[in-house]
Amino acid sequence: MIDFNRHPDSYKHWTLSFDGPVARLAMHVDAEHPYKDGYELKLNSYDLGVDMELADAVQRLRFEHPEVSSLVISSGVDRVFCAGANIPMLASSTHSFKVNFCKYTNETRLSLEDASRGSGITTIAAVNGPCAGGGYELAIACDEIYLVDDSSSTVSLPEVPLLGVLPGTGGLTRLVDKRKIRRDRADVFSTLAEGMRGKRAKKWNLIDDTWPKSRFDEKIAERANAAAAERPARGEAGKGIMLSPIVPEVTETGLEYEHVSLKFESDKRTATLTLRAPTTPQPQDGEAYLAAGDQSWFLKCFRELDNALCQLRFGYDEIGVVLLETRGDMKALLEAEKALFAAKDHWACNEIIQFVARTLRRYDLTARSFFALIDNDSAFAGVFLEAALASDRTYMIDDPDNPVSIAIGPLSDGALPMSHGITRLHSRFLSDPSQAETLAKEMPVLEAEDADERGLVTFLVEDLDWDDDVRIAIEERASLSPDALTGMEASLRFGGAENCDSKIFGRLSAWQNWIFIRPNATGDNGALIAYGRPEPAQFDWRRT
Repeated sequence: MIDFNRHPDSYKHWTLSFDGPVARLAMHVDAEHPYKDGYELKLNSYDLGVDMELADAVQRLRFEHPEVSSLVISSGVDRVFCAGANIPMLASSTHSFKVNFCKYTNETRLSLEDASRGSGITTIAAVNGPCAGGGYELAIACDEIYLVDDSSSTVSLPEVPLLGVLPGTGGLTRLVDKRKIRRDRADVFSTLAEGMRGKRAKKWNLIDDTWPKSRFDEKIAERANAAAAERPARGEAGKGIMLSPIVPEVTETGLEYEHVSLKFESDKRTATLTLRAPTTPQPQDGEAYLAAGDQSWFLKCFRELDNALCQLRFGYDEIGVVLLETRGDMKALLEAEKALFAAKDHWACNEIIQFVARTLRRYDLTARSFFALIDNDSAFAGVFLEAALASDRTYMIDDPDNPVSIAIGPLSDGALPMSHGITRLHSRFLSDPSQAETLAKEMPVLEAEDADERGLVTFLVEDLDWDDDVRIAIEERASLSPDALTGMEASLRFGGAENCDSKIFGRLSAWQNWIFIRPNATGDNGALIAYGRPEPAQFDWRRT
């Protein structure tokens, strides 16, 4: 099992410091401490361990430091910003690990962008040395990019000419969708292995400005302080929510958390993900949420779910179908959600809601088939129903003797957007947006026939047929090609107009999957394998 818990006191690759409303993250990757043996993290290159620390730092800024409204990301290594993802690590990893690493890396970069939108933290990349590949992708995920003007510092995306792959964690998409760089210029930049220096990089909008080395630190400090002054602090220093580790109990059958269970049937390639509603009274306002710290049900349950999804991705790649079930008091769950929503203007409640949204987006983006099973013991209300709407199919039991209900909560009306910016209700009812709006405003409690009639379940199953129908559906799904399912699900989950985020993940799921298994990249003489050797890569020149 992977330990995704990190803490600034034990970071090996980053230093997090504070100066009033300005935070600084300095990257100084320890080459001797890779995530796994077999490679060195030279030139501030990164692997999963480096990114887990970055993800932890961004999360802690949002919860533990409400006084911060400006973040500077720089390098603590002289004459290099970041060389990107470590190539020997990629070359030696399984295909599954490579793609999940790229997905986790991009979710981490998205968390930087989300911190700006959702928490009012302006992010500034202080590129104080050569910045290549994933290093530039880190920079371009920030609000602003400033490059030192010296004889050697450049920005570059050299994956295409050097590695035979594309900038897989969003670089190409952000060039044209976020930085609005012309297609012809983006083409030149992405095939220019040596990258671009300050003046042309600024002219082409690859950076926001460039300053000489003698004034670089001074100018960065000026800009960081000005950015902090432009956006008010969310709260007071020392009055944040401290985040403790999330550590599941590992059992013979799976992973057990306080509010979440993940149980595996490996021989059937299935898992059951169980979410449990709160069993104790929950905070009713922002100050009460601060007093509860990281033990409030909403924050702890979704931190556990987030951890379970990461464990599922990296540790159990043969699991193809995940069965979502919920347990507990539906009324208590809805009451907790209504109180949190009512207090959404308090910074702590806003951060919790934003985190729930990020976790559900990770659920959306996980390459597994999710079937939500609404049975007699279910509690599919509010955020739990939102997870059902995020699933590929929903089965609901129709039992006249023991009626089952579902309920929409207030957070489903825009507070938990999908990656492409719309609600899961709107994504479900693209042909009739008024249906989504009516459901969100009414927040109805619906029994089986009404839930089916209003389009919230895939199949309504009579109680006598429940066990057999569900079993057959699961067995059929588990028998299908995992590659075909990944492509199908990634294409179907994000209906409607695309945005930058959904384009990134759609292309990662399809093109990065495809390119990573092609011999031009990962064959015996492919570019990833030949990287660093004296002889060049050998390509199959046929365009496909």
